[in-house]
Amino acid sequence: MTTPEHNDFLTLTGPATPMGDLMRRYWIPALLSAEIPEPDCPPVRVKLLGERLIAFRDSAGRVGVMDEFCAHRGVSLWFGRNEDNGLRCPYHGWKYDSSGQCIEVPSEPVESGFCNKIKLAAYPCVEMGDAIWIYMGPPALKPPLPNFEWATVPATHRFVSKRTQECNWLQALEGGIDSVHVSFLHRHDLRSDPLHVSQGAEFTRGTEVRFEVIETKGGMVIGVRRPATPGQLYWRITQWIMPFHTMIPPYGDNALNGHAFVPVDDENCMVWCFTHHPARPLSAHELEVMRNGGGIHVNLIPGSFRPVINKDNDYMIDRMAQKHHKSYSGVKGIAMQDAAIQESSGPIQDRSKENLVSTDNGVIMARQRLRKAALAAAQGKEPDGIDPSTHSVRSAAIVLPEAQSFYEGAGDALNAKAGVAHASV
Repeated sequence: MTTPEHNDFLTLTGPATPMGDLMRRYWIPALLSAEIPEPDCPPVRVKLLGERLIAFRDSAGRVGVMDEFCAHRGVSLWFGRNEDNGLRCPYHGWKYDSSGQCIEVPSEPVESGFCNKIKLAAYPCVEMGDAIWIYMGPPALKPPLPNFEWATVPATHRFVSKRTQECNWLQALEGGIDSVHVSFLHRHDLRSDPLHVSQGAEFTRGTEVRFEVIETKGGMVIGVRRPATPGQLYWRITQWIMPFHTMIPPYGDNALNGHAFVPVDDENCMVWCFTHHPARPLSAHELEVMRNGGGIHVNLIPGSFRPVINKDNDYMIDRMAQKHHKSYSGVKGIAMQDAAIQESSGPIQDRSKENLVSTDNGVIMARQRLRKAALAAAQGKEPDGIDPSTHSVRSAAIVLPEAQSFYEGAGDALNAKAGVAHASV
């Protein structure tokens, strides 16, 4: 059983918390490049790990991510003027460059050097894969850049979106590493969503499942097997890369999918959704489906990252569709089915009331691994999943003889290879 104290240890990610300190040791996707598309465009609010930040692109195209509030009297720099290589507070004109350094205080003589003493907390950032990543940890421990395949393929091979989810990051992650629920929650959508239809999707509808977990240097490989043909098993193999990245097993020649469940604060997370194909550009049809909320992507309320389907409208649940076996849950769309179920547990799930079974071994092991990593990080050790070589892996969906180990049978198919298509059924 997970005690309330253990639950707090795993879920709380603000400053000076064990899990928050662990998260700050990794590069974190903070915002889409498209949110600050050009030099001197309006700044954007960003909240990560309970910290309120501001992001802007200066006149030279440099990206800055720093404390949202002016050091003078705490005005939000979201109101700031992005001009002449800096963000200027509109209240009294204090100006900051992309490193957070104050470069102008109009009321003070230049020769006083006053502005040199003022610097906002700011974080290193890098732009890759249509996203802006930041590092929020100790400068001396800054890790190498991430190396996830979706972020390194040509831009034409990927589609990236994000959405808010109104619950703690851990219950969203745990949904991402639980492949068993697909047979129930998503069973009808596997026949209707154009990015999932395949022979493997038909196998996935089977509810006779067995679960195996292999720990790796970067996280875990989770294999779920179902009957396929006589003497053979269909394996769906999920990758979890610490602390919050998951890679979803593919269907046929459809593109690969993955998530990052990034804590906004203790009761909300940002769900990043990555779709990419290693060997070809995404088709016009695939892009149209995703832009219209298909696959793992959703339709958003204009001007926000909140889904149109949300808890305030009861996720637009259709009880008639549920009753007549057109939708197992009555909620439309694979992504929002996951979100509805995960949010239904409350902002932070009370895990002390759980009754776990054998198919929850992946969830149990992930919690143990996160706790160990946070304790190790507190002792100055390097957490798992920082090494970029642990990022260049893939999920897979394969059929193997009944007696064969899924991990050995999958073999090299679990490693990313540039230009080589993934293993899928």
